[in-house]
Amino acid sequence: MRVVVVGATGNTGTALMHALAKEPGVTSVVGLARRLPDPNVPPYDRAEWVSVDIGEPDPGTAEEAALLAKLEAVMAGADAVVHLAWRLQPARARDQMRPTNVDGTRRVAAAAAAAGVPHLVVACSVGGYAPVDDDVPRDESWPTSGMETSEYSVDKVDQERLLDEVERAHPQLRVARVRPALIFQERAGSSIARYFLGHAVPVGLLRYGRLPFLPLPAGLRLQAVHADDVADLYTRILLQRATGAFNAAADDVLTAPVLARVLDHGRLVELPPRLVRGALAAAWHAWLVPMSPGWIDMGMGVPVMDTTRARTELGWRPRRTAASSLRELMRGMANADGIGGSPVLYPRGLSRERG
Repeated sequence: MRVVVVGATGNTGTALMHALAKEPGVTSVVGLARRLPDPNVPPYDRAEWVSVDIGEPDPGTAEEAALLAKLEAVMAGADAVVHLAWRLQPARARDQMRPTNVDGTRRVAAAAAAAGVPHLVVACSVGGYAPVDDDVPRDESWPTSGMETSEYSVDKVDQERLLDEVERAHPQLRVARVRPALIFQERAGSSIARYFLGHAVPVGLLRYGRLPFLPLPAGLRLQAVHADDVADLYTRILLQRATGAFNAAADDVLTAPVLARVLDHGRLVELPPRLVRGALAAAWHAWLVPMSPGWIDMGMGVPVMDTTRARTELGWRPRRTAASSLRELMRGMANADGIGGSPVLYPRGLSRERG
């Protein structure tokens, strides 16, 4: 099996590259990325690499036509394409993010169809689901209408609608969608800190027991999944040529008290969500943090996901709990962990130019 992975150097992409390298059924992998990794550093040393920026050209231009032709040529003869590329920053520049997130998905799907690729697997998200006000688990049939106050959610909804159109226009293309919860691993510590905390938050405080207390919005509950477990799900989808949507989350749910126990000896102070959102909005507008207040809206409103389909149809079982994955991530953030070979996951203090 020949697999093309678009966005192969990030959190999920790196975990998937590790998984595919161990899979006997996968004979070759082509990695596509805007900034190429060090091909001598595992797991990037097991793939061919092509530099592609799927968000660069304007729609309808000669440059876009050239990009589509390049993608089609790279995908020719592939048994599957996995599309993972997504921009989280700069969140203040929507005109830089949507060309990758939405137009980029369209270009990858169009090139895959034109190249005759039989299987397209796309990274969607729990953030695309319609909000709820309860903890009843929802399966993949729950509406993907998202939350208008979250830019991330808006783009994920548009991605879902685009995939609906792709399935109607290209019935010969088998399309699968993975809707994961928050994806954690230790090696993504530095990158996640950069994306969401910026330089104003001293990450050394994230070491266990350093915080005087943990302020969280009342009623917060989150799901998470380890990057290696998500990579295992992608691998199973590829090998079984599965289609449709698959939720991905560990068994346990991270409520505010659980988060406090995991992060800081249980010293929890629950605050009204509006107060937390207002504080984050003030910090956002003051350019103190890169995380917009829409993330609070999404975190408070997304449903708890039911993962029965992935378990029963694909035999998938997460090997790590959400709590252990969170502990691992916090350790990685505090210790500035990353991968020097990746221009996305580079450790704090190491210039990405080296990747």
